[in-house]
Amino acid sequence: MTANLTPTITTFDFVTVLSEATAGYRRQRDTRPSTEILVNSLLQAEKSAKHQNLTYPFESLLGKWQLCFATGTKKVREQGGVILGKGFYVPKFIKIHVSFNANLEEDSDRGEICNQVKLGPFSLKLTGPVQYISKKNLLAFDFNQMIISLFGHVLYSRPIRSGKAQTEDFYNQSIAQLPFFAFFLVTEDFIAARGRAGGLAFWIRET
Repeated sequence: MTANLTPTITTFDFVTVLSEATAGYRRQRDTRPSTEILVNSLLQAEKSAKHQNLTYPFESLLGKWQLCFATGTKKVREQGGVILGKGFYVPKFIKIHVSFNANLEEDSDRGEICNQVKLGPFSLKLTGPVQYISKKNLLAFDFNQMIISLFGHVLYSRPIRSGKAQTEDFYNQSIAQLPFFAFFLVTEDFIAARGRAGGLAFWIRET
């Protein structure tokens, strides 16, 4: 079932909370949901996506997104597994963006990822290839280029590991060997996913 980016009535509760979080983070409102409420809403969204067997096209992820909220994970020694951390809103003075671009000349489910962290005049950018598996809403990626800038001037720009050769090998690797995001909610205004390590991430579209 391919998802319509317009929320249905059954998704109203968690979509409302996530919309409030988006508006609050953009300072359109004075309040925003607590971290506990937001985590519960993300888990509800993930459960709903699995129940409805929703799939999202790669095109719906294209663009630039700002990381708004994330959770870590904690190892549970007794059970040999992990549990979600409490989660946190990313401080406004730190800008963390991820962008996805499609490779129009090749497979439509292949492209590039750019992850950028900006703190004042300092910028760290990582780029690399992505491959999207639409049946699982799973986006596998790898970084093979690092760029460090200060006041807009590039101080460092080097390949990570084997550079271009790594990109060519990327598409031959098993998904189990790569970092990935499993997306469970995609709208015009925000997206949410679970990472390979088990944590949750919530991004809002850059305006």
